[in-house]
Amino acid sequence: MKLGMRKPSVKKSIKARTTGKIKRKAKKAVVPGYGKKGAGWAKNPKKAASNKVYKKTTFSIFDLFK
Repeated sequence: MKLGMRKPSVKKSIKARTTGKIKRKAKKAVVPGYGKKGAGWAKNPKKAASNKVYKKTTFSIFDLFK
């Protein structure tokens, strides 16, 4: 298993901070599985497993300052 550092994405960071409460509430009302913990396992188990391994074996530059 290889440990590595994730490259921070400014574009994704801004997107995450600017997606407002109203937009999330609207999506949650329309899409049944939106925002539910563990929904990724039901939707695409292979991708969810891959993401879990990636998340556990890498770290962010921001983790160094914690």
